Amino acid sequence: MKFLKIHQEMVTEEIADQMCKICPFGAISKRDGKLEIGMGCRMCQVCVKNGAPGVITLEEEVQDAFEKSLWEGITVFAEQEAGVIHPVVYELLGKALELAAKSHQPIYVLLVGYQLADAAQELLHYGAEKVFCYDSEELAEFRNTPYVNAVEDFVKRIRPSVMMIGATVKGRSLAPRAAARFRTGLTADCTVLQIKENTDLVQIRPAFGGNIMAQIVTPNSRPQLCTVRYKVFASPERKEQGAGEVVQLRMKEERYTSPVRIVEKTEKPKEMDIADAEVIVAVGRGVKTQSDLRIIEELAGMLHAQIACTRPLIESGWFDARRQIGLSGRTVKPKLILAIGISGSVQFVAGMKGADCVIAINEDPGAAIFDVAHYGFVGNLYELLPKFFEEIKGGRRDG
Repeated sequence: MKFLKIHQEMVTEEIADQMCKICPFGAISKRDGKLEIGMGCRMCQVCVKNGAPGVITLEEEVQDAFEKSLWEGITVFAEQEAGVIHPVVYELLGKALELAAKSHQPIYVLLVGYQLADAAQELLHYGAEKVFCYDSEELAEFRNTPYVNAVEDFVKRIRPSVMMIGATVKGRSLAPRAAARFRTGLTADCTVLQIKENTDLVQIRPAFGGNIMAQIVTPNSRPQLCTVRYKVFASPERKEQGAGEVVQLRMKEERYTSPVRIVEKTEKPKEMDIADAEVIVAVGRGVKTQSDLRIIEELAGMLHAQIACTRPLIESGWFDARRQIGLSGRTVKPKLILAIGISGSVQFVAGMKGADCVIAINEDPGAAIFDVAHYGFVGNLYELLPKFFEEIKGGRRDG
């Protein structure tokens, strides 16, 4: 990493005034006869090139050599609830199989909880070579401290190169705490994962509101931690026979304790989640009034679909936030999504690009949604939807 170094022994009153004036961003200031470089510095190096020679120099921080070969293994943290594995775990195992094939590393699973024998065996059917299991009554309920302790204990023993965690409520609480323990990087909500032959993980995610796709690499620290949303990757096929093994691990007794005590647990009523829907009718600003949603509801009923929307309709108060698709909403992967009156912003597309079939209706022939749609209809949705109704009803009569 490069940085600017001030050689204070060369600074005179005249030189200090000159250097303060030369910075185009006003980042150089003088205090008590010494120069300081503030947060406004853009590393343009004008002070190095045009300032008093040798007063400010560009230096490179020397880092200790990092031995990557001491870290090996693609690990998936297997979130579970009462022994039932969260579906995102299987998707992460699918990606782990791809990464392991390229980097020639083993595939591990870390499973933490209580009475996990069946869950551990099931994970072996999805490509896990070893399932490392912390099975204890003290871990029956998710609490940050003992769960992070288990992750730390596992990493110190096994030294995995990569650890992937689902971007769930639990995963988003666990991952940053685990990264802090090892002073390593964490990339949240990755949409693409690649790996180099030297085992560096290329973690790709939208940045700056989805306007760019950032490629993040942490070459000088391990493990490489990332979180991935549900429905981003594909799950592998379940194998009839599991070829791996289950390894039981145990921490020191004091590491199971937590300042948090669960007094009572109340089951939350099961709610609609568009992430699980196989057919979705999504609407955007092309729908002019809230009363017009009646025709959308009728269409969704005919298709046995869930209704979803873009962010502007959430901000208008038309829908509950749980129905939003996009970077700040849900990621979906239905068999069919019908996008009605949606322009196709990067943020929206990032949340639905995994759909098997995308049908778009929009008045603008240049709308970005047509770049990802399998079938597109250019026209007024109020004129086209009645024709959709006729086709659907006619198809049912013929069937």
